[in-house]
Amino acid sequence: MNVFDWLSHMGIPEVDKFDIVEVKFKGGRKEYYRNVDFLSLNTGDPVVVDVPSGHHIGHVSLQGELVRLQMQKRKIRDDDEILRIYRVANQKDMEKWGEAQNREIPTLYRCRQIVEELGLKMKMSDIEYQSDNSKATFYYSADDRVDFRELIKVLAGEFRIRVEMRQISLRQEAGRLGGIGVCGRELCCSTWLVDFKNVSTSAARYQNLSLNPGKLSGQCGRLKCCLNYELDTYMDAIKDIPAIDRPLQTESGPAKLQKTDIFRKLMWFSYNNDNDWHSITCERVKEIQAINESGKKVFTLRYNEASEMEDFAAKSTRELELLDKKFANTSPKRKKKPRSQNRNAGGNRNQQASNKPDSKPNQAEPQQQNAPQNQRAAGEQPKKRRNNKNRNKPRNPEANAGQASPPPLQPKAENSSQKRQNVQKPKDSDGNTGNANAGDPKPKPHGKKRFPPRKNQGPNPNKPENE
Repeated sequence: MNVFDWLSHMGIPEVDKFDIVEVKFKGGRKEYYRNVDFLSLNTGDPVVVDVPSGHHIGHVSLQGELVRLQMQKRKIRDDDEILRIYRVANQKDMEKWGEAQNREIPTLYRCRQIVEELGLKMKMSDIEYQSDNSKATFYYSADDRVDFRELIKVLAGEFRIRVEMRQISLRQEAGRLGGIGVCGRELCCSTWLVDFKNVSTSAARYQNLSLNPGKLSGQCGRLKCCLNYELDTYMDAIKDIPAIDRPLQTESGPAKLQKTDIFRKLMWFSYNNDNDWHSITCERVKEIQAINESGKKVFTLRYNEASEMEDFAAKSTRELELLDKKFANTSPKRKKKPRSQNRNAGGNRNQQASNKPDSKPNQAEPQQQNAPQNQRAAGEQPKKRRNNKNRNKPRNPEANAGQASPPPLQPKAENSSQKRQNVQKPKDSDGNTGNANAGDPKPKPHGKKRFPPRKNQGPNPNKPENE
């Protein structure tokens, strides 16, 4: 339970110094003791104090005039019931207190086993031993009243101490155990928060928080205490926010409230629960409500009439035209890059490379075989590629009926030059080799003559007259 003495820098006379000191014990518990012997104490000093059944050791947390204010706040009277401080703790007192503290964890585990054996519906959260090792206080939490008389007898007989049972709430339990909150800091109830005020869900509604129990609950399982910290600020800001009891009536349809920004004084509405939200100020909402109460509707959430919207659109258009004129001449013109001729050159090279004869075939072969093909490509479109499977079939079955079967096909491993040597060269009626020119009519096929297949092109068995 961290404290800050904001009166420590003030020169208060020692004669008028308040003689009661605030002492802090385990789990943030604080008690007030009178400094009868006027000991010179500082914040954090261990002192031996009087308790109803012996003595205990605590640390000084506050002294001076702030102690008087804290006693007034907690409504503690300055009378003879306030116990005294014996002395400042020495080394022997601290060693004995350390031995008592070492017994707390084993006792807690054993106590939980005993509670489970007795079937009591209670949760043991913490144990505090006195420094004289004569008494232990057991802190527990329970939803209903618990009869722990049998439990006290078992604990007193097993640990040989006087037992005190003290019930605490879930918030006090979280304050004694401590932890880290969702904000990344240590829990307020274990550092500085002393009084636990009531927290209701209305505090979350005023702050426009989602009513999700997982997000609004703390480690104690109750609503977070920090919901009350900014509640007063929100209550002052909500006074200027108009209350929306029903949707705003517009010609585009009823506008329903979706969200409110309290500090920016903005409100978001949507037409017929659409996904598009329109933000307007609180003053505009009050104006629309006054118009709707008179029995009229506004054109939109921002304009009362259609003429206002048209004037605004015309004004925006004029501003855009002025901007276009302003930046029309200043914008630099991009120079057009000359188109590269590499594509055409590359295409010509590829075409020339495709027209060149293969260098691997026999050089002794006459070049007249490729000449008719080039002439045909220049004069007319090439025919469709024929299936190579029908290359060795007879072209005219009636004419070749009496002839012997053609020789078997050469294996695929043969070169193209060997294929050309095995194929007979066609001759026309005049005895010349090769096909006719591109412009001349196609010659009629002869019965006993076989024409070699064109390069990369096989015969078409469906049309024997065009071969």
